[in-house]
Amino acid sequence: MRREWEPEELIACWTLVDDDWRLVSNKAGATRLGFSLILKYFELEGQFPRHASDVPRAAVEYVAGQVKVDPNEFTGYDWSGRSIERHRAQIRKALDRHPDKLAHLGPVGDFRSLLKSAR
Repeated sequence: MRREWEPEELIACWTLVDDDWRLVSNKAGATRLGFSLILKYFELEGQFPRHASDVPRAAVEYVAGQVKVDPNEFTGYDWSGRSIERHRAQIRKALDRHPDKLAHLGPVGDFRSLLKSAR
């Protein structure tokens, strides 16, 4: 994931849309921000971030403004345990991207090229 983003790129790639809002509507604080960020990251990269540092700071600030959560709360997002596993499962289900359905695509790079060609 690249680190530098122009404002129009942030808008195009990191803006929450209708279906996204339905997914984050029942979440608050660090959970709302963290879930929103891993959702958009997954849409862009075809995989989940492994650590908070994988997510560009510009994206954290931009998405935090959308969900009305202080960007510093992202440090409070739980990166281990059942919560993040549940969040990943919710995202995969919402995007209809279950791991068993992706096995035929090969390496992540193939998946990224598939996503790019679909846009």
